[in-house]
Amino acid sequence: MSGTETGGAAAGGPSVDPKLLEILVCPITKRQLSYDREAGELISETARLAFPIRDGVPIMLVDEARSLDAEPDATDKVMP
Repeated sequence: MSGTETGGAAAGGPSVDPKLLEILVCPITKRQLSYDREAGELISETARLAFPIRDGVPIMLVDEARSLDAEPDATDKVMP
């Protein structure tokens, strides 16, 4: 499964059932999500949203998602 990590929880990151990760898709785009274990989120690059995972349960509500557009892109950083 490309772009998706499975396995145990990292320090501070919630554990999510790998089978669940295989079937979950973005509720807006219907495309596959990537798992950011460190942040405890499922990422939809197309919709530019990060869906939280609470107590091992992905919260797939658009109202609960964090916008990725608010974050500076690595290519936008100015080097001194």
